[in-house]
Amino acid sequence: MAAAIWSVADLLRGDYKRHEYGGVILPFTLLRRLDATMAPTREKVRDRAEKFSEVQKKDLLLRKASGVPYYNVSDQDFASVAGDSGNVAKNLRDYVSGFSPDVQRILGNFEFDAVITRLVGNRLLYKVVARFQEMTDLEKLSNHDMGYVFEHLIRKFAEDSNETAGEHFTPREVIRLMVRLLLDSESLAGEGQVVNILDPACGTGGMLAAADDAIKEVNPNAEVYLFGQEVNAESWAVCQSDMLMSNRRGEIAHGNSFSHDAYGGRTFDYMLANPPFGVEWKKIKNEVDAEAELGFAGRFGAGLPRINDGSFLFLQHMISKMERSEERGSRLAIVFNGSPLFTGAAGSGESRIRQWILENDYLEGIVALPDQLFYNTGISTYFWILANRKSEALKDRVILLDARDQWVKMRKSLGDKRKEISEEQIAHIASVYDDAVAIAADADHPDHDKVKVFRTRDFGYHRITVERPLRQRFEITDETLAALKVAKPLARWEPRDAFVDALRPLLGQVWWTKNDALTALRAAAKEVGVLWPSSAPVQKAIWGAVAVSDSNGELQKFKGAPLPDADLRDYENVPLHEDIDEYFQREVVPHVPDAWIDVAKTKVGYEIPLTRYFFRYQPPRSLVEIDTELKDLEMQIQKLLSEVAR
Repeated sequence: MAAAIWSVADLLRGDYKRHEYGGVILPFTLLRRLDATMAPTREKVRDRAEKFSEVQKKDLLLRKASGVPYYNVSDQDFASVAGDSGNVAKNLRDYVSGFSPDVQRILGNFEFDAVITRLVGNRLLYKVVARFQEMTDLEKLSNHDMGYVFEHLIRKFAEDSNETAGEHFTPREVIRLMVRLLLDSESLAGEGQVVNILDPACGTGGMLAAADDAIKEVNPNAEVYLFGQEVNAESWAVCQSDMLMSNRRGEIAHGNSFSHDAYGGRTFDYMLANPPFGVEWKKIKNEVDAEAELGFAGRFGAGLPRINDGSFLFLQHMISKMERSEERGSRLAIVFNGSPLFTGAAGSGESRIRQWILENDYLEGIVALPDQLFYNTGISTYFWILANRKSEALKDRVILLDARDQWVKMRKSLGDKRKEISEEQIAHIASVYDDAVAIAADADHPDHDKVKVFRTRDFGYHRITVERPLRQRFEITDETLAALKVAKPLARWEPRDAFVDALRPLLGQVWWTKNDALTALRAAAKEVGVLWPSSAPVQKAIWGAVAVSDSNGELQKFKGAPLPDADLRDYENVPLHEDIDEYFQREVVPHVPDAWIDVAKTKVGYEIPLTRYFFRYQPPRSLVEIDTELKDLEMQIQKLLSEVAR
């Protein structure tokens, strides 16, 4: 069906650019799908509309007559529009105006009236309508399968418009795994279960639909309400239409989750999201900064990440919507690339956000996924699972699970997606995650090497600044004189040129103490009538040109204390659970006995170097083995060449 719909692009080629196909094909697909599903009750709705024509508010009556959450009261339908080539634009607009308000809002986000106008101008409207009228199987697809059709089309359009790696869509098996990890440990059975789910970057709604289906499998009587927000108008329209056609309860807001929070002050039982990777938030910086100034009274109290990656903004946004742990609490899952694990040094926005998450014991686990899972990017990805109602076994603990080998090769690649996770592997990953504490403690378990459980403080460290003393010799060279000529602090010092000329006779001389150098420099300046400068910046510039770092040089001091050499400055990350002085004496002093710690510069940082924890050294092959293989290849090449030469 998706291929049949995509064939409409053949009609548009030439008059439309490839990235514009979606703006035509998606709303017509939706319109044709709605038309097909309304066909059985179309006359009943028209009769009901005519009977209650004097009633102002008859929306509920018409929905009930339709049997689906939408209706159309126009005398037109897709067949009648396609059957009158001379009035196709007029009849199509009449048909659209007869839809229920929610459908008209969806089509409005597709700017459907402008689509009609442009198709008329290119003399393509009738051809497009006629092609869609020929598609007679749209009503036979389940809502679930129709969701696949929409996602397939959107993926194609994204590829043709050269979307960035961050603008991708989540494969269904990835969603199923995410939902399993989020919900498997939960007790959802029983009467009266009311569940609220939020996806603040919901796209076409695939994650929300999968979560709804998973809960209904466990408890068909559960009342599930789905809430989402999406900034892209077309994706929002597809998601909203899927909610309508599937009769799912909830609300999908259109807008940017950061600058226009559609659910301010509300909390949710579960949240899940696959926000775009590495997308900058420069356009909404003023709004984000203003909320960050509110501290924890707003959503971004823990800190702000780099301007070119809003991943941690999404996560803080979701954490702000957790129910209080004293009540039901909340769980959330989010897809990240590797950047949020470790980007940002101690004291940076990213590090402070990780620190806040870990010190508040929100992070439950991280699952490393295979690469090449997504349609528009082949990079490695990770699930972060957070909760403010963790089990007792996981209090102040974090699960790290390496599932990078859990994949099967796809029969046919879809964009950058060459791998998928099978149902058996989904079940296996979820099972290992649920039993992670026991597996990590059992060295004989077959998955022991794939699971590690750490304390939250294990990811923290003190970033210490290791200084070494500045030792210098002093000399006059051609480079010294050239540096004095261009030094900015000397630019306004009137006797600069005379001073530089006075130093030329000293070319090649070296002094091993600053006092000896000062005596010689003053004497040279005095000979040409130049007084030694009193300006501190000018003096600093002179010594900056004359002094040279030398391990055998004079130790430089200020007020009796040794000065640090910036070129020899180094940094060490000391685990939080270690004593800094003990670490320094053990790891640093044996190598550089004259080093010391600049305590004023010590910072606390947090990072999660997951790949380092699961790294396994693979020794290179022996030279004998490599040599044997090369000889075998040479023999094969010689054999092939001899066959060619016959």
